Amino acid sequence: MSREIVVVGGGAAGLKAASRARRRDEEAEITVLEKGEYPSLGRCGLPYYVEGFVHDISNLMETLSGDVRDEEYFKKVKNINVLTKTEALSIDRKKRAIKISRNGRDDELNYDYLVLATGAKPVRLRVKGVDADGIFSLTSAEDALKITEMWMDDSIESAVIIGGGLIGLETAEALERLDIDVTIVELKNQLLWNSFDFEMAELVRKCIIREGVKVLTSTTVQEFITEDGKVKAVRANEKILPAELVIISIGVEPRTELAESAGLELTERGAIKVNEYLQTSDPFIYAGGDCVENINLLTGEHVYTPLGSTANKHGRIIGDNITGGRSKWRGVLCTSIFRVFNADAGRTGLTEKQAREAGFDPVIAISPGPDRAHYYPGFKPIRLKLIADRRTRKVLGAQAFGLGVIDKRIDVIATAIQMGGTVDDLAEIDLAYAPPFSSALDHVIHAANIIRNKLDGLVEGITPLELISKLEKHENVLILDVRNEKEFQAKRIRGNVLNIPLSELRERIDEIPNDKEIVTSCAIGTRAYEAARVLLNRGFKVRFLDGALATWVFDDYTIPS
Repeated sequence: MSREIVVVGGGAAGLKAASRARRRDEEAEITVLEKGEYPSLGRCGLPYYVEGFVHDISNLMETLSGDVRDEEYFKKVKNINVLTKTEALSIDRKKRAIKISRNGRDDELNYDYLVLATGAKPVRLRVKGVDADGIFSLTSAEDALKITEMWMDDSIESAVIIGGGLIGLETAEALERLDIDVTIVELKNQLLWNSFDFEMAELVRKCIIREGVKVLTSTTVQEFITEDGKVKAVRANEKILPAELVIISIGVEPRTELAESAGLELTERGAIKVNEYLQTSDPFIYAGGDCVENINLLTGEHVYTPLGSTANKHGRIIGDNITGGRSKWRGVLCTSIFRVFNADAGRTGLTEKQAREAGFDPVIAISPGPDRAHYYPGFKPIRLKLIADRRTRKVLGAQAFGLGVIDKRIDVIATAIQMGGTVDDLAEIDLAYAPPFSSALDHVIHAANIIRNKLDGLVEGITPLELISKLEKHENVLILDVRNEKEFQAKRIRGNVLNIPLSELRERIDEIPNDKEIVTSCAIGTRAYEAARVLLNRGFKVRFLDGALATWVFDDYTIPS
């Protein structure tokens, strides 16, 4: 007798589970229920549809060969019954049946195995006027279509995006490209607060400001000002921000109403509780995608990481296990990447702050420079921050930002972390090299070597945040800038700064006071490290500036009088 498999949710996890189950079991009867109109929609592409890069919403449903993954496609190609505009109402676990509503009529489907891939819903902002027209979350095709229609019909001049996370920044670019005046409002004191350390997030902020987007951090939305039921402005920290369009992007939360009403166990944070096989508290019901939590592979703690890549992996494992397999899901490193204007930003593992909070003793390196050999035409700058544990030397995380290639660096480091690698392993990894692709020692290796030098006692670093704190407190610190005079005159750190080019350092060493803490600096860090070693060997108290001037984002700081 063939298995009856019902999947609730026609997104990444649900349809991957159904497709994997079909490949393993040709005889199974598989039905997928999708409440909306668009199954297998690449929601991560919605900002690009709004921007105009993707010309039709159906493009986000296409296969590589151009077939649209609609109901007919799944029936003919995969023999899977996909029912759109169909809502799952309730689960009868004793009968193993699910009540549904389709075309205004209720029905019931029996199942041997039920898969809940109900996804996530936007977190609501509970302030006055939030239900006005013109306020969206951009988490559905319907939102994207309405935003595009508004832009075409109403000539939107200004927009406010609430939330400075990944989706908020991608949406900011999309709207700015449409010649809309965009302001981002973020409650925290930095963008990307849960995924990037401050100095790396500041690089992103500087980038989008240069493109004309306004950014307000440490700012609270107090109300939406409306007129005739439409949003006209946002009041935030008592400022009035004009806005005919508002995008609320403060996060999502698991959609679990169906599971909860069926009596399935939930986690403390309200996600559907699953085991390593992605099996719920009912052995005949599985769950995956954005409605469940994951295990952080470094800390062992539960984390909520709603990503399409993770949802697809969940679906494959569930498809195995509902057709007789025993595949396990281990967890995530919260790896992510996105493009903002012409630059890319990515991360994996733990931030420095997260590593410290998890009980590690983090050591960091910031490696700025070109993404390939500096003499090869077309090189572009990147900045890579690497984090490791002082005690075990294991790699804990990384962040990268720049105009050049960062994805391969993040992917290499994610692989090293997942395999339990140390900075010594990372420094010795046999990466591909040719001038069009990287320098002879890639950023990944260079960053690992910086941390090795620190761990082996050859040098100490000081982060940009530590240095700015010392400068603002007028501590007894001297910045020794070892670039040439032309570089020094073009840009410098304000404060107590002495310029001695590295080539002149040994002959002019008597000019350096020995009663101050010396911080060496240069353009990207190499000369600063060389200078620090020279001074350390002469008995000076010295550290070099992590990330050097390439990562210095505090040009507008104020030194107290």
